[in-house]
Amino acid sequence: MFKIAVLVSGGGTNLQSIIDAINSKYIDARIEMVIGSKEGIYALERAEKNGIKTYVVSKKDYKDDFSYKILELTRGKVDLIVLAGFLSILDGEILDEFKNKIINIHPSLIPAFCGPGMYGIKVHEAVIKSGVKVSGCTVHFVNSEVDGGAILTQETVPVYFSDDSQKLQKRVLEKEHMILSKSIKLISEGKVKIIDGRVNIEE
Repeated sequence: MFKIAVLVSGGGTNLQSIIDAINSKYIDARIEMVIGSKEGIYALERAEKNGIKTYVVSKKDYKDDFSYKILELTRGKVDLIVLAGFLSILDGEILDEFKNKIINIHPSLIPAFCGPGMYGIKVHEAVIKSGVKVSGCTVHFVNSEVDGGAILTQETVPVYFSDDSQKLQKRVLEKEHMILSKSIKLISEGKVKIIDGRVNIEE
């Protein structure tokens, strides 16, 4: 059985989309654990309601050992780490031990509107301000560069003149739910290869 850990920081709608995809048999996998970046977030409640083990690893408590604590929890127990709205940056040994085995969902079309400080609603605010006509979301592999790993899947949405950041965020989130589950499915089925920093999907 393909096992995953899901890392969360908020309400957990992306986590719920993974749970639903597994329950519907779209993905043949199991969520081994959910790790939250702080206590009291609804994502942890979603996990507990579905009988999934939960842990809290906060940067405030663990400071420089934050990423290593997550590595201790996941080492030898999961095949893939999924950052689903996880707002902290992983660094150190976990990036080596889980090389090409950590993915993140980002609410823009990388390489646009990404990098340090670009997360959550800030991304959508920047998109609206720029005047671009298309936005979307990206699932990418995680490496030492923020939002810099190989791009796995992307999906687009239109940006309307009447949009505000909340309207755009809602539209993008619907696509996030789709491509995050699709990405996990592709990886779990062994269809993803990274060649020279680019992803080849074998259908």
